[in-house]
Amino acid sequence: MRLYVPATLALLNQYRENATIPADVERVVADDETEDAEYLALMTAADLSAERGTRRRVVIVVDRPVEEGAIPWSEIAAVHADAVPFTDPDDEPGWYGVQEVANLIASL
Repeated sequence: MRLYVPATLALLNQYRENATIPADVERVVADDETEDAEYLALMTAADLSAERGTRRRVVIVVDRPVEEGAIPWSEIAAVHADAVPFTDPDDEPGWYGVQEVANLIASL
């Protein structure tokens, strides 16, 4: 199962420093494992990120068998984020590997 966690760069940094995503954060789950369903879940989470007033949408992708509970940083599969502030909301956020998160956060 893949979870999509809407965030901001500041929240991403906080989660990385704490090595966990709290249990009470909002999550979007795809209806099934098809590419279309996962894309819809990703873009829904991106829209939720934008609603937080952030200049760049950030979505944390988590591979995990259950939806509930805190998420250890080790379960983070990737991060999707806008490369530049104020990107067209119809554009898909770029993909960043977990090892690239520090560089992404440095762009705060």
